[in-house]
Amino acid sequence: MMRRIVLISAALLLVFMAAVGSAAALSLDGSTERVIHASGSGTVIGTPDRAQVSLAIEIENPEVKVAQQENAARMTTVIDALVAAGIPRDALKTTGYSIYPVYADSKSPEEQKIRTYRVTNTLTVTLHDVSRTGEVIDIAVANGINQASSIQFMLSDEQAQVLRTEALKKAVASARADADTVASALGVRITNIMDVDIGGGYTPVLYDNYMVGNAMKSAAPTPIQPGDVTVSATISVTYLIR
Repeated sequence: MMRRIVLISAALLLVFMAAVGSAAALSLDGSTERVIHASGSGTVIGTPDRAQVSLAIEIENPEVKVAQQENAARMTTVIDALVAAGIPRDALKTTGYSIYPVYADSKSPEEQKIRTYRVTNTLTVTLHDVSRTGEVIDIAVANGINQASSIQFMLSDEQAQVLRTEALKKAVASARADADTVASALGVRITNIMDVDIGGGYTPVLYDNYMVGNAMKSAAPTPIQPGDVTVSATISVTYLIR
């Protein structure tokens, strides 16, 4: 009996010690570190130094092979003209190709008949000189392009990094200013940084479904203004205080 009592007492002592250890760990974890959370953001305006123009040739013909052949011939003419104008061949990429049947109007789906076949070939041109965007459109239209699905102005990786660095500095300064203000009002001081989260980026300037009709009707150069790109950065900081 005495032995059983001793064993029960020892077990209770171990449970008590484990509970005390857990409480001590929680206390050290939760009470010794006081923090201030602050967030900041920064933006920088930049000028795009890259452009991508998506151009397409759409051909319809009752014979699918004829439509394919005519489309291919016209696209070859466009590519040759752009290369002759000084656009590097590796800046020209086929980014879409489709063949769709075009059905004649009918009263019921069962009576539908194929009227023609529509072949669409899309070429994307990447420019390192954004000032040539209008010129490229004009050359392409003059040589057979009949669609321009989009124009996108972007930043090169190098330019994007330069502007992001500036935006991050602004975001850090903003977060620290807020944290300093709060610390001063509370009568404490910032001693270190516990954690940092970084976000942000930029969105290219996009002109979607750009119409080539004016370029086809007018002999004047097509005016294209790239606009500005806003690069943003956000930061969330956890500061240790004392």
